[in-house]
Amino acid sequence: RRVHGEAQRNSMAKHAGVLFLFDVDGTLSLPRQDALPNMLQFLKDLRQHVAIGVVGGSDFTKIKEQLGNGLLQNFDYVFTENGLQAYKDGELLASQSIQTALGENNLQRIINWCLHYIADLQIPVKRGTFIEYRAGMLNVSPIGRNCSQAERDAFFAYDKIHGIRAKMVTAMQQEFADLNLKFSIGGQISMDVFPVGWDKTYCLRFVEQQYPIIHFFGDRTDVGGNDHEIYADPRTIGHKVVNPDDTMAQAQAVVDSLSQQS
Repeated sequence: RRVHGEAQRNSMAKHAGVLFLFDVDGTLSLPRQDALPNMLQFLKDLRQHVAIGVVGGSDFTKIKEQLGNGLLQNFDYVFTENGLQAYKDGELLASQSIQTALGENNLQRIINWCLHYIADLQIPVKRGTFIEYRAGMLNVSPIGRNCSQAERDAFFAYDKIHGIRAKMVTAMQQEFADLNLKFSIGGQISMDVFPVGWDKTYCLRFVEQQYPIIHFFGDRTDVGGNDHEIYADPRTIGHKVVNPDDTMAQAQAVVDSLSQQS
């Protein structure tokens, strides 16, 4: 799929002040899988018309695995860990750390509690890497991030029925009410833990002045999903997508609309 039609004919006219910002899992690629060549080509074409950026909860290494080695060159903005690691035009723009924000004692308090909670869980499968420390957040997975893709898919289906992650989030909200933390369920197997305000809206501070029109595309936009805050933020125009093909279709429709207006 390529950017086409009216937008194709106006390919030299890039729309100033317009940014398209994309989630990764479920939006540009299937969860934890590589983006397909047709998506990468679509984004390359799209960049001829508008500035583009990506914002994901994962760290830089994981997002680069999914979107390719040219990640920094192929997007105007790359926001890993919700923008706590921010890149513009291929250069690091800003960096923030949860360890600095919370302090080591509170960090270990959260980690220890999660390990105890997961140890007592009875679920069909457990593997390893139940907590992943990232610069901007803790990623907590009841099944463990070392699970296979088939085990990941099975847990996701099981979790939809039994609410394993939702129940854990409720317990964490009660346990750590004093720390002003946000607990966000994302992807298929995990949830992110980070200070309030460190959701995906964090990245908007780097672009809101330059881009009065920001279109955000994401799949987990419902309350509790890790795209909800930025989707609902008044600084963005939110688009709920169901898969990468839908992302391309909706982005194409917006580009066509912009081209007709200009």
